[in-house]
Formats: sequence, C-alpha cells, structure tokens
Amino acid sequence: MTGEVLAFLGGDPGKIAIFEAYEGAVLSCGESAMRVTKTQISWGNPYLFAMLSHPRRAADRRAGALLATFGLHRRLDSPRILQAVEPYPGRWTHHLLLARPEEVDGEVAAWLAEAWAFAREKGRK
Repeated sequence: MTGEVLAFLGGDPGKIAIFEAYEGAVLSCGESAMRVTKTQISWGNPYLFAMLSHPRRAADRRAGALLATFGLHRRLDSPRILQAVEPYPGRWTHHLLLARPEEVDGEVAAWLAEAWAFAREKGRK
C-alpha cells in the first residue's frame, strides 16, 4: 500500500481493511492500473471501471464507510445499490456504500469483474 493510499484513507484501520478487500476483488479481475487523487482511488484498464471515495454524508464518513463506484452496460437491480445513473446511453454508474470489508463479497466481486470486462471492451472499440 502506498503512502498516497494511506493518506487518502486517513490511516483509519477500518477504511484500510475495506480498501484491501475491494482492491483484492479488483485485482482478481485482471490487469489494471490504480490512480490516487484528492477525491478518489480509481482503477482502469485503460478506462475507469472501479472507484473508491469518501461518502458525502457526514454520518457515513464518521462510521468509516467508503463509497464504491463501478460502471456497467446495464442497470443492476439490487437493494445494495445506493444509486444508479445512466450518464450515457448503455453505460450505468452504480454506487454502493461499504462499511465493512466483509461486504466485498462474491456478489461485489462479480459486479467488479463485469465492470472490468465492460471497460476492457470499450477500450477496444
């Protein structure tokens, strides 16, 4: 883990554990590059397909949660999804609140794998 990632997470052990679980799921999808900015940690292949950021709600930030974001060609129908928007036709951006590393389960890993493949195909067109 880089110093940039630690700084972004504020050294919070809970956020670090969530990041490690999410990164593990992202890396299991295939080759990708991670980028850390002031507002998010993102992974691309070459297009962005997965991100982590701090939630906007103060209560969620205080609880140590992170907001996971990923893009798919379809809208997911799951109670776990906080918000789904279609910024472009055929491209859906999904937001999911992660409060514990265990929440990065097989379902989230499958969504990330689908997002990785979607971004990869988009890059080949």
